[in-house]
Amino acid sequence: MSQEVLAVIAGKELTQADFDEFLQRIPQEQRAQASHPQAKQYYMDQFIASYLFAKMGEDDKIDETEEYKKIMEGLKKEVLSQLAMTKVLEDVAITEEEAKEFFDANEEQFVKGETVQAKHILVDSEEKGNEIFKAIESQETTFEEAAGEYSSCPSKEKGGDLGEFGKGQMVKEFEDAAFAAEIGKVIGPVQTQFGYHLIKVEKKNAPGAKTFEEVKTEIANNLLQQRRAAVFNAKIEELKAKYMSN
Repeated sequence: MSQEVLAVIAGKELTQADFDEFLQRIPQEQRAQASHPQAKQYYMDQFIASYLFAKMGEDDKIDETEEYKKIMEGLKKEVLSQLAMTKVLEDVAITEEEAKEFFDANEEQFVKGETVQAKHILVDSEEKGNEIFKAIESQETTFEEAAGEYSSCPSKEKGGDLGEFGKGQMVKEFEDAAFAAEIGKVIGPVQTQFGYHLIKVEKKNAPGAKTFEEVKTEIANNLLQQRRAAVFNAKIEELKAKYMSN
């Protein structure tokens, strides 16, 4: 951890490590912004301000007030509770063998429906879609080149590739057209709420059973959640019997 000194407040050195720890306490969705110079300066100001006000609180003896003591007592209980729960659950685990045993006993639950792998070009008008369609059909350009040049979807960076998807993952108009399309044939423009799409299906995958490798993480997470809940509830009953009066 970096011991670079960022500021000194009432003789206390605030280091880069202290600031990094402060950043870990801000909401996760804001953490990525903290690398931006302006945002970083904002959080640095907040970090220093927290120490300045804390020092003011000490000088004003706020830490001797009943309000402070009451808040700290509540925080103490909360921290103790969280650490105790962590201790109870820290050794709860699911082995790969247990996950495989569940998979073997419940294979019928792990099936995947029909999927397609497709590319698309998204434009804002049917006229533009037709123009691009004709250019592709006449081999003036390829589908992938046209996607890179004309599509407004971020998938343009990959030649319009949307990857593999199943039913229920795309808007209905797009889904119906993609699942009905012939492999390798460009269709469209297909209108959806997002605009007009040219679609090229690269591959179709028939329904089938999922492999253990595809679902082992999902199984392990579900079993772990169930086991933690069981251990937690059992400990609650044990603690009730130990500490609660009838």
